[in-house]
Amino acid sequence: MQALLDGLSNTSPLLIACIVFALVFAEDAIFVGFVIPGETAAVVGGVIASRGIFPLWGMLLIVVAAAITGDTVGYEIGKHFGPRVIALKILDKRREQLQKAEDFLKDKGGLAVFLGRFTAFFRAVMPALAGLSQMPYKRFAFWNFSGGIIWGSLFVTLGFVAGNSYEQVARTVGRGAAAVVAVVAIAIVIVWQVRKHRAKKA
Repeated sequence: MQALLDGLSNTSPLLIACIVFALVFAEDAIFVGFVIPGETAAVVGGVIASRGIFPLWGMLLIVVAAAITGDTVGYEIGKHFGPRVIALKILDKRREQLQKAEDFLKDKGGLAVFLGRFTAFFRAVMPALAGLSQMPYKRFAFWNFSGGIIWGSLFVTLGFVAGNSYEQVARTVGRGAAAVVAVVAIAIVIVWQVRKHRAKKA
């Protein structure tokens, strides 16, 4: 990983932006996340920003935009080509995980789109499953934007704070991310229930 960071450090900022965007985007749109988890690209982007090669705010925008756009494309693919996507051979060894993702979506609805972003496999397949299930786009978009903004900001910031200590962050990111996700998820559910209750009264 250090070699990758050193290599990117000698690359033009525009090319770095394109690489990070492409990796994060492709994870959700075409299942590249099975090979290279999107959070790896996001954290590396944060580390690059910490070295002054690219502005932090710019990297945040790139990762968040890529995450949201990638999910949107994945949703449309699932909506129009769902059965073909589910039948892909790349998923043959992951049928059990895929079934868990489908069950999770049925149980949690839109919230599954948000929470799924923080698990590599779910992040890769959840948008397509949401499209396949004919989830209304407005509902999908709300959870997609919420998850993309929080996920992107979290992992880019982790990389930025870590600086050159990427490996240390990589070993601890799972536990820390889980804690953040739990807090954020609880907050969102509370706000959602309050709004729902007010709407019923109205």
